[in-house]
This record gives sequence, structure tokens and C-alpha cells, in this order.
Amino acid sequence: MPRKNILIIGCGSIGERHLRCFQSTQRCDVVACDTNGRLLESVSARHGVPSETDFRTALASRRPDAAVICVPAPFHIPIAIAALESGCHVLIEKPLSTSMKDVGALLDAVARSGRTAAVAYVYRMHPVLQQARAFLAGGPLGAVRQIVVSGGQPFHLIRKGYQTTYYRDRAMGGGAVQDALTHFANAVEWFAGPTDSVMCDCAHQVIPGVDVEDTVHVSARNGSILVSYTLNQFQAPNEHFIQFNAEHGSVRVEINGQRWGVCRHNGEDWTWRDAAVPGADSHFIAQAGAFLDQIEGGAPRLCSLQEAVQTLKFNLAALRSAETGARVSCHDITA
Repeated sequence: MPRKNILIIGCGSIGERHLRCFQSTQRCDVVACDTNGRLLESVSARHGVPSETDFRTALASRRPDAAVICVPAPFHIPIAIAALESGCHVLIEKPLSTSMKDVGALLDAVARSGRTAAVAYVYRMHPVLQQARAFLAGGPLGAVRQIVVSGGQPFHLIRKGYQTTYYRDRAMGGGAVQDALTHFANAVEWFAGPTDSVMCDCAHQVIPGVDVEDTVHVSARNGSILVSYTLNQFQAPNEHFIQFNAEHGSVRVEINGQRWGVCRHNGEDWTWRDAAVPGADSHFIAQAGAFLDQIEGGAPRLCSLQEAVQTLKFNLAALRSAETGARVSCHDITA
């Protein structure tokens, strides 16, 4: 299969990560694109790739096979539509957007183009989640009845410069719901199907220099399954877990611990299975490879556009619930 030409649109921290991870597949040539000339020059020099400052010029002159869209979330959809209309496949960073505006136009553009569109919810490439999902799908513990998600990290110490990025503004995709919780909501929906409704409480508790929420509590229903989420972005340990409580036992996924375990109703303790990630970029490289496979005709393994629309509804329902104090149905999120 000939090498693909990939255009990375947006070269902030996540854009640069996608750039180096697509390079690491050794299956494609990469062009960097960003309106920030100084940033673009630095990224281009660091990775030895050509660059463009305007994505429309890059789409016309470079004629890429695919575009990876890593700009702030409000701009994802219009850029994705332009890329699809130019003949590109698209991989869009999460979340899909910050509103339902133009979602229909994006779905129409994908249908017209015949191209692949996927959204970069990278936890789908994490071995610990893949293995636990495969185990639960076999049904050895019966039906899952409850899912508990909990965790946090000292975001303000890990992500330097957050005060000057999209994170400081909810309208740009910032805050804990759209930045962090959305990963877990998408993962739960991957396991348990769409979220029907949410009741959310969130607040800014600690992180300095911003006023967006850094702490979130959500009670949700995914069909017959009750789901609870507790997440903060300031605690000292960087740790996250998801526990699936089923009729005949439980499965616990420790994402940072890179292991998952089973505890059955037979009095025995947890039985743990390691699912090591060789490096911080490993699942991002796997995601790049899966996207390349998909645009070459392989089976889809990434989050589909339709699934990402559902998770967008979760995000918006959670924020609406926090503002109104009421339980919100995801089915009511249409605009």
C-alpha cells in the first residue's frame, strides 16, 4: 500500500502528539499546519516536516489523503467539512464540538464524500479497556447493572500553560466535563451503549487562574445500567478506575495502573491481569495505525462519528443539568 499524506491541522500539544505518532507508524508523510507561525516553525523543525499556515491552502496545494483536526473544539466541524469536500478522510480530536450546531451538515458531508470520519477518543486503543471489554462481552458475570467511574490528577501541574489555552474557556471546549470526563463517558458508552439521561453537579474548586469547573459528579442512566462518575483535576495521585458491577461479580479497570481484575461471588479476592502500555504514546500510535487501516479499507476500530455525536450529547446534557439543577435527557439535546 502506498504511503499516505496526512495533514495535521493545529499543532498545539495534542496536534504535535498526533504528528509524531503518525510519523511513528512509518506508513505516511506528514505536513504540519497552524496559524501560529512561531509555534509552526518550532514543530516543523523538531520533526522535520513541511508546514503551511492556512489549512485551505494546504488542502488545495498538498492534496492530503487525510486531515487530523486538532484545533479547539468549536472549529472542528467547519474544518472537517472543508477537508471532506476537498476529498480527505478526517480524524477529529475529541470532543466533536461544543454544540450541536452543524452536526447535521457534517453527517451530510461525510455521506456525500464517501470518506472515513472518526473521532480520536483514544481510550478505545488502550489495552486495559480493550481486554476488559472483550471479557465482559463474553457474559461470564451476567449482565452489568452498575458502572462506577472515579479518578483525577493534578492537571495544573501536568499541563503547563493551561491558563492560556482552550481549557480556560468552556465555550472553547475547556473545563473538566469537555476536557476530561468526556473520555470516560465515551468509554462507558463503548461498553454499555448510549447514555439516556444525566444529573450533574460541577464546580471550580482548586485549579488556579481559571474559573471553569475542575470537579464533576454525575449520575447517569445507560439503558437499565446505573452509572456514576466522580472526577477532579487537582488531586495528588494521577489515577482513574472504572468498575463494572454485574450479576455474578465485578470487573475493575485501573487505567493508570495498566491492569484489570475480576472478583466473583465465590469469596475469592481480585484476580488481576496486566495490560501494560509500553510508552505514553503507545495507544496514540495504535490509534494512528487504526485510522490508516480504516482509510485503506480495514475494519473500523475507532470511535465513529455517530458515537461521538452521542458523547457530545452527554457533554451538553451534563452542562445543562449543572446549570439548571435538573436531570436532563440526552434525547432532548438537539441544538
